[in-house]
Amino acid sequence: MLCAEQIALIKATVPLLESGGEALTTHFYHLMLNEHPEVRPLFNQAHQASGEQPRALANGVLMYARHIDRLEALGPLVGQIINKHVALQVLPEHYPIVGGCLLRAIREVLGAEIATDAVIDAWAAAYQQLADILIGNEEQLYQAKAEAPGGWRGARRFRIARKVAESEEISSFHLQPEDGGALMDFLPGQYIGLRLQIDGEEVRRNYSLSAASNGREYRISVKREPGGVVSNALHALEEGAVVELFAPAGDFTLQPGDKPLVLISGGVGITPTLAMLEQALATSRPVHFIHCARNAGVHAFRRTVDALAERHSQLRHFYCYDEHEGEAAAPDAVGLLTEDRLAAWLPADRDVDAYFLGPKPFMAAVKRQLKALGVPERQTRYEFFGPASALE
Repeated sequence: MLCAEQIALIKATVPLLESGGEALTTHFYHLMLNEHPEVRPLFNQAHQASGEQPRALANGVLMYARHIDRLEALGPLVGQIINKHVALQVLPEHYPIVGGCLLRAIREVLGAEIATDAVIDAWAAAYQQLADILIGNEEQLYQAKAEAPGGWRGARRFRIARKVAESEEISSFHLQPEDGGALMDFLPGQYIGLRLQIDGEEVRRNYSLSAASNGREYRISVKREPGGVVSNALHALEEGAVVELFAPAGDFTLQPGDKPLVLISGGVGITPTLAMLEQALATSRPVHFIHCARNAGVHAFRRTVDALAERHSQLRHFYCYDEHEGEAAAPDAVGLLTEDRLAAWLPADRDVDAYFLGPKPFMAAVKRQLKALGVPERQTRYEFFGPASALE
């Protein structure tokens, strides 16, 4: 438990984090990843190179410092962190490594005059408080997944039973447990952690589950990113190859309800919405499915959604392409998803539950548009592929 003096010292560092937090976290990652190679698999190196991961951590540290005396104000952030940690198998022994490097970075970036022994002691206590919260909650999730029917703890070997090209860029991988055992259920919107060895190095990634739970296999649908180390290695695998999975996790899930459901996706952001769509269509709930893609060639699952619309009268679907030409089936609109287009495709009554995800600029625009069109903010949900960050 932090004392009043420690809380005051933490809050006093907020202005410094606002102005220099990214420099601090960039130095932190440099220290940790160079001196502790054992934790490298837990971090996406592409997010390091782009600066996205340091920015996300800086934002998280800033939020924590601001609310150090009332952590409930952090809202869903803690749950998001816990689920991502569980999906990647962050363990208690990793926390002292992170904590030691973070304290060193604070001292080295801010300097001894600002980062006094008292300030470092306060941050050490604050970090331990957060670590204890995360470790306790993560252990509960690990235990729950191990005890669930068909569940497991740690890595489990899965065989690629089928590999299906869904577009010019996206392929689906149907994964079945190599041991032939039962398979735990998951909630639409959740993801799995995947572990691969690439050129002798271990890498881990999270991938959304793109089909509803069926007890037999998991399906992930992966975009082959230009220069993407893991996505290209995964696309190179053939049917019969074995990968290791960590149990499903994630709190961006379809919530029960009878309001009209609006699913909005851009690019490979379509993947979790497919599992949500399947579950919703098992009820009488009206669904408006809106997907945006660059063109017909990269539009995955169009035939799937079209076929579902033919069988389910409650489903309305709309497609928007950045560009369109040739013989491919035409979209409903060409160009960006504008507020006017979204207004025409939403139910007339804006009392809906809306879920959206895709590239960050796309999501930022959709968030603004839904608010402007009168969809209650408390009824909108979204999740990032990469590190959590603000959409403002």
